[in-house]
Amino acid sequence: LKTPVGAMAVLADALTGEDDSEMVQRLVGRMVFEAERAARTIDDLLQLTEIELGTVIEAVPLDAVALLSTAADRVRHSASERSVEIRLVDRAEPVTVVGEPRQLASALGNLVENAVKYSEVGGRVDLAVDGDGDGVAFTVTDDGVGIPQRDVERIFERFYRVDKARSRELGGTGLGLSIVKHVVLAHQGGVSVESRPGQGSTFSVRMPVQLGEVSSIE
Repeated sequence: LKTPVGAMAVLADALTGEDDSEMVQRLVGRMVFEAERAARTIDDLLQLTEIELGTVIEAVPLDAVALLSTAADRVRHSASERSVEIRLVDRAEPVTVVGEPRQLASALGNLVENAVKYSEVGGRVDLAVDGDGDGVAFTVTDDGVGIPQRDVERIFERFYRVDKARSRELGGTGLGLSIVKHVVLAHQGGVSVESRPGQGSTFSVRMPVQLGEVSSIE
């Protein structure tokens, strides 16, 4: 929070006495960007804290494909701005996942948003859902910048960034993947990633068919 708040203070100071309308617009635009970044950080921290408190999950049956489709819709505008194509693999049969709707939507939304954010201009993000008798698997695959092997084990840590300069430029909070991990663990599932620098990444979330009562997260 200190970074965007400090940036807003500097930008506000730069506005004092500025008469060039073009410069004023540029500084105001940057202030809005930093304010939105601070707001996203606060929202993510509140959500992460709520999950960590270990509230019992009110699980309900959900349409897995619809969840992933909604996550894609959430970032289609930003994807189109960078000419990134989002493709959802169609399924003939419906797939049901059991979970808390808001938390699962947030986790999947963060995965798709990350895939778009770290894709190159003109890239592609593939989304898929697969269900069997044991569980439901969501996969999000991009052909973007990829993740060095040394960083793969740490990307789910709170505030950890692989490319700090790029994350700041894109307005990331460093909390998205930590939220994903905590939501999935709260649902007694698992999350994994396969990635190669320059070749993209595949994030896989595996959810069980049924949930036992969850009252805490380690």
